[in-house]
Amino acid sequence: MTNQPAPAAKAVANQIGVHALVFVGDTSPASVEAAVTRTAAVGYDLLEFSLHDSINLDRAATRALLKQHGLSAACSRGLARDADVSSEDPAVVARGQELLRESLRLTADIGGTVLTGALYSAFGKAPGPLSKAGRDHVVGVLKELAQEAAPLEVTLGLEVCNRYETNVVNTAHDALALADDIGADNVMIHLDSYHMNIEESDFVKPVLEVGDRLGYVHVGENHRGYLGSGHLDFDSFFGVLRSTGYRGPVTFESFSSAVLAPGLSNDLAIWRNLWDDGDNLARHAHAFIKAGLTPPA
Repeated sequence: MTNQPAPAAKAVANQIGVHALVFVGDTSPASVEAAVTRTAAVGYDLLEFSLHDSINLDRAATRALLKQHGLSAACSRGLARDADVSSEDPAVVARGQELLRESLRLTADIGGTVLTGALYSAFGKAPGPLSKAGRDHVVGVLKELAQEAAPLEVTLGLEVCNRYETNVVNTAHDALALADDIGADNVMIHLDSYHMNIEESDFVKPVLEVGDRLGYVHVGENHRGYLGSGHLDFDSFFGVLRSTGYRGPVTFESFSSAVLAPGLSNDLAIWRNLWDDGDNLARHAHAFIKAGLTPPA
């Protein structure tokens, strides 16, 4: 009997993405072109744009560039204090709702299929716990946004963020409860290893609890630098993503003072220079994620 070669590992089915802030700090035409071309050159499938600087984004040109380079797009954002849909003030909620609607339109205009992030609150440490009235506002606004997103074929993501960035959704369990109350098929859960490291007991249980409602994943180190250079248990995280059959995007997110974004870098407390070469960082992350998602031979 001849020895048979071991079966080859199955190809990675997930789209592998990268955050534009790995390359550029704004969405001016020149920066968008640089981000798109550099993302494609590394071999990524998806580029995520933060909408903090969206006023400068040329929608038609961005859509054309993404199509030219064969890239999918996702958009992400948080809200401001004066446009916080978790506020008790109806005027503040109304400003936040309009900001979300504009973000949805932008996402669709550039050909994106995912709008995610802290869509449910202002970004930053809250002065106190979320009130019932505030949560009711979140549910009402996101129900309407999901209805508007459906004909545009855009899925909304509830990103689970840490306690220093929101008081609305800090765990996978919180996100599931909010998604249940919204009650829309085009609202999914977005897990992020950076935030999970702060709020969850491990990297396995949240993925199992979310199950097939997981629709987007951010992969980032505990210090936001090179993957594998911190203390996160990526073996467990990638292992449970594989074992549960997750097939959604897995997007690398990293920040350094080498690439500054007006406003957002301050909000994220990006004081440290964790890397200088975004292209090298992106190549390393792509290989790291692809290896993590590939089943053992």
